[in-house]
Amino acid sequence: MSAQDDLNAASQPGDEPVSFNARLAQAEARARGKRGKEDQSVTQDVSKADYSALGLALRAGTELVAALAVGVAIGYGLDRWLGFRALFLILFSLLGGVAGMLNVWRAVGKIGA
Repeated sequence: MSAQDDLNAASQPGDEPVSFNARLAQAEARARGKRGKEDQSVTQDVSKADYSALGLALRAGTELVAALAVGVAIGYGLDRWLGFRALFLILFSLLGGVAGMLNVWRAVGKIGA
């Protein structure tokens, strides 16, 4: 049995025989199409992961700064109102820092779980 007979036997009845090179080109085109789709999905997943990591980092920084700013503002306001030098400023700065760290801990814990 020759290669041409194998080619004719593999083709559908009533179809013209397709050359090996044509079938190879079609198979390579299908493989490139599948690889292109896989590469795009992997790239999209990586970019989503990068953006979520960037978002988490920005959120962590914002949480820390915001909590510390609120603590400093409350402490400064209480010191001015009650006539102390820096008692409440120091106390509420520490509380604001702790609250910011707790918020970051909660945010990171949700991502990891």
